[in-house]
Amino acid sequence: MQQDIKRLPIMVGLLIGGFIGMFSETSLNIALTSLMKDLDIHASTVQWLTTGYLLVVGVLVPVSGLLIRWFTTRQLLITALSAFIIGSLVSALSHSFPLLLAGRLIQGIATGILIPLIFNTIMAIFPPQKRGSALGMVGLVIMLAPAVGPTVAGLILGKLTWQWIFWVMIPFLIIALILSILFCRNVNVVTRPKVDLLSITLSTIGFGTIVFGFSSAGETGWTSIGVILSLIIGVLALFIFVLRQLRMEKPMINVRAFKFPMFTIGTLLIMITFSIIMSSMLLLPIYWQSGKLVAVAIVGLLLLPGGITNGIVSAVSGKLYDVYGAKWLVRAGFLINIIAGVMLVNLQTSSSFVFIITANLLLMIGAPLVMSPAQTNGLNALPRELSPDGSAIMNTAQQVSGAIATALAAALLGAGEHTYFVSGGHSTVEALTNGVQYGFIFTLIISIIGFVISFFVKPAKIMEINPIKEQKISVSE
Repeated sequence: MQQDIKRLPIMVGLLIGGFIGMFSETSLNIALTSLMKDLDIHASTVQWLTTGYLLVVGVLVPVSGLLIRWFTTRQLLITALSAFIIGSLVSALSHSFPLLLAGRLIQGIATGILIPLIFNTIMAIFPPQKRGSALGMVGLVIMLAPAVGPTVAGLILGKLTWQWIFWVMIPFLIIALILSILFCRNVNVVTRPKVDLLSITLSTIGFGTIVFGFSSAGETGWTSIGVILSLIIGVLALFIFVLRQLRMEKPMINVRAFKFPMFTIGTLLIMITFSIIMSSMLLLPIYWQSGKLVAVAIVGLLLLPGGITNGIVSAVSGKLYDVYGAKWLVRAGFLINIIAGVMLVNLQTSSSFVFIITANLLLMIGAPLVMSPAQTNGLNALPRELSPDGSAIMNTAQQVSGAIATALAAALLGAGEHTYFVSGGHSTVEALTNGVQYGFIFTLIISIIGFVISFFVKPAKIMEINPIKEQKISVSE
């Protein structure tokens, strides 16, 4: 049966939802001080607005492969966008921490469904030779949204209250929902496999406790019994989960995708790149506000050039992949990140605005040069039947690594401040700057690791026939 798929409106609906989802991951970073004051809560409490969001996304994404086989594309997309609108509305109307946290968790549920669905849909409606450009646009969303989150939030906080961060999201989500209702078509095959509750439980416990452990470490310390137990339980649960998937005829997530070397390497590179973005988006706003004593609205503007650059490079990198492949783009991206990392490790209270903005610009050039090519190369290496599993694995790894990177950056920030005071220092500004330097050491180290791994990147051997022809779908733009 012939089915007409209009790619453009489908892509617009998906990308708007994806952009708001990723925007939500960093938009509150710059508002944490205002939230602590308005809601009368401490830093250890307010951090759960970010941690809880990442925790829900990290737990739900692994189940996405199962959801895609149980529900149609339209059902999942419309449900996710509706949930996002509800979560944003609850957050915007909240005047207490529990209600705000509830709204954030609902947003996390929506993002956990939405992000894997984007990749699966693109892999279904675009032939392999056009996926680079399509995934380049997704790369723009994945990289640009968290990069400009603090900028937009800073501008909002300069004139309005933090609730408006959520009010701004709602009109765009409504547009995405309308486009999806009108134009989205079902491109997945609903097979309704048996639901393995044990696998769901193991993945939830595994990813959830690992994210919780790393997120708690910055507050309670790495030697805390709670942190240690969380990490041990998480690792054991994931180990049992993997063993179970390998023994199942129809696993919840087919971890055999890791048998394809380019997929494994692509997943590692995505984890490293997203860790770079999330750690820098935590550290830079703090440095601007507390190290350089810049007003919050101005901080947003100072971060804007990096966000714009990120978006441009994200869009271009997909087209460059279609022409040149992943190898050289990934190497160049990590080399640029290393240069930026060296600059950021050497930040001082006296560093010029030009120096700081230049370092951020380099970071926002290097990261998207890696993200889209590594992602496309990795997914192209998989047979079509493994695409939903590959998308779920990549997005789970991305969210978990982002949460871990944020926790490590925060822990290193605190360690640097503590070291400064122990050594006899008395300036809180100098202490903060020393802590930021410690945090960016992590960014530099993982950039170097990524550069080494990039030498193992090879062109992926596409393992499938053209899915558009196979499904006999005629596509109209």
